[in-house]
Amino acid sequence: MKRFALRERTRGTPRLGPRIAALGTMIFIVLGIVAGRLYFLQIIKHRDLAQMADRNRIRILRLPALRGLVFDRRHRPLVDTKPSFEAAIVPEDSPNLPVTIAHLQKLLGVEGLEKKIDDADDQGRPDFEPVIVAEHLDWPQVVALESHQLELPGVNLQVSPQRHYLYDSLAAHLLGYVGEVSLKDLDRLPDYRMGDEIGKFGLERSLESTLRGDSGGQEIEVDAVGRRLRLLREIPERPGDSIVMTIDLDLQRTAEAAIGDRTGALVAVDPNTGYILAMASKPAFDPNIFAEGISSAAWRELATDPNHPLENRAIQGTYPPGSTFKIVDSIAALMDRAITMDTSFFCPGGIWFGNREYRCWRKQGHGHIELHRAIVESCDVFFYDVGEHLGVDRIAAWAHALGLGRKSGIELSNERAGVIPSTEWKERRFHQRWYPAETLSVAIGQGYVAVTPLQLAMMAATVANGGTLYQPQFVREVDALDGAVVKQFPPIVRGELHIDPKVLDEVRDGMIGVVNAPDGTAHAARLDNIIVAGKTGTAQVVKEAQGVRTKETALPMKYRDHGWFIAFAPADHPKIAIACIIEHSGHGGSSAGPVVKQVMEKYFELYPAQNAQPAASAAERAVSEHVEPLDE
Repeated sequence: MKRFALRERTRGTPRLGPRIAALGTMIFIVLGIVAGRLYFLQIIKHRDLAQMADRNRIRILRLPALRGLVFDRRHRPLVDTKPSFEAAIVPEDSPNLPVTIAHLQKLLGVEGLEKKIDDADDQGRPDFEPVIVAEHLDWPQVVALESHQLELPGVNLQVSPQRHYLYDSLAAHLLGYVGEVSLKDLDRLPDYRMGDEIGKFGLERSLESTLRGDSGGQEIEVDAVGRRLRLLREIPERPGDSIVMTIDLDLQRTAEAAIGDRTGALVAVDPNTGYILAMASKPAFDPNIFAEGISSAAWRELATDPNHPLENRAIQGTYPPGSTFKIVDSIAALMDRAITMDTSFFCPGGIWFGNREYRCWRKQGHGHIELHRAIVESCDVFFYDVGEHLGVDRIAAWAHALGLGRKSGIELSNERAGVIPSTEWKERRFHQRWYPAETLSVAIGQGYVAVTPLQLAMMAATVANGGTLYQPQFVREVDALDGAVVKQFPPIVRGELHIDPKVLDEVRDGMIGVVNAPDGTAHAARLDNIIVAGKTGTAQVVKEAQGVRTKETALPMKYRDHGWFIAFAPADHPKIAIACIIEHSGHGGSSAGPVVKQVMEKYFELYPAQNAQPAASAAERAVSEHVEPLDE
């Protein structure tokens, strides 16, 4: 019985060997899976996961460099940088992004933040890269953001540099403006990133590489919702170099104030270097609105303004030069021996050519007149005859030599070349032959002729300095942060015109008479102690009907003539040359002349002329007979 009972108990005992083996196999498999997973995570994916962990805890903040400052010729600041507050969000740090965005929009009083995040993602934003959702925050917005920081996971306040133009619209077309880098810019400029500033216009664009500097960065530790805990490492940024311009702040102010609310442009240059002393274009705009982030509505208003405030008329506006072009005729005719200094033509008030009368501006005419009086009194008939003797191609050759009808080379974008017509030009442009009658219009700066104010200023400078054509420049030097000079910009000579000094003396004497002689056309530009040489011009906007003389004030404003005046002074040792146009203002002597006078008065107040002479002596030399003052 005992043996039987033992056998029964033995038969009921489970066999553990297979179960242990199965359990061991399962454990081995599980451990293998865990080991494989650990190998995958820690070996194969180690670098990626480590980066994700670090980016979740450690962030790299890019610090944009401060743009270089801009000074006038006397080192007075024109453009600097001020701090701007921005709201940035890291979407990955917000557990409920829609709620965070809604709360942030309510606090700041703005909308459309979600679209900015979507746009950034569409443009390939990396994970944990912050998105600037609100810029240029005012102080109440900054306080609201900081006081509700715990309720805005992933949102941070950033301080960025903002371009600041100290004198608003002053010299706006020359200084230009900055804006956020575009997708098109990013495609061609790999060193830029979304949100960076870039020069869009004027000096800011042409000297972008100099002004920009090099960005730096900070490595910081953040908490679970992206709030900054501590700074780990920093790479300082390198500010951009500063620009010292050739313009004078006081002279620029005077030029713009003299033009006032009228439409026009003025360029003043140093005839001995080609340096720009002032460049004004009116109407203007405030570049600060671009630095602050211009709205679509504000941009549309500027872009569609019929007065075109964004256009730099000094280099983009092309106009018929009117009688200022007679300086070209005079030099060309004397140098090519088409006339002599004693050649005389008769002016009865107009001449007939073919079946059309070409009138002089003075209805009763000038009688028998030679070159000197023709310049002083701006006789059209005299220069019709000069043009007929020269021919359009010889006129065009000298006009091009004096810098008209071609770009000046100034380092500004969108400069226009203008037009100096010739037989070859008309054949190429219109596939038509040149008619001799067209030369008469060209001779008095009308017809197809179109020039910019800068071109006429450089022409006046060339006549003033004896025949050297300079490239206009508006930057004198580049300075490092410590004030050390990095680069200088010496004068650049584009060409030397070998003009007979006697020819230049004859032309200059005529220009002196324009301003100082009793019968000159620019008495409004006369200075008491400085001899000014100049030439007026009236650029016809619409062609009058044959045989009809329309009173200027009877025309609508948009059809009235433009007024020109070019000048240099002192006449015997020039220090400044100027060209000015006032649109739809009529006669140049009474509209542009006073503007030029104010600028010259300010210049000689700032930079007194040596051995100044009374203008009365110039008048005595410039005129042989007294005639009542004229106004062309």
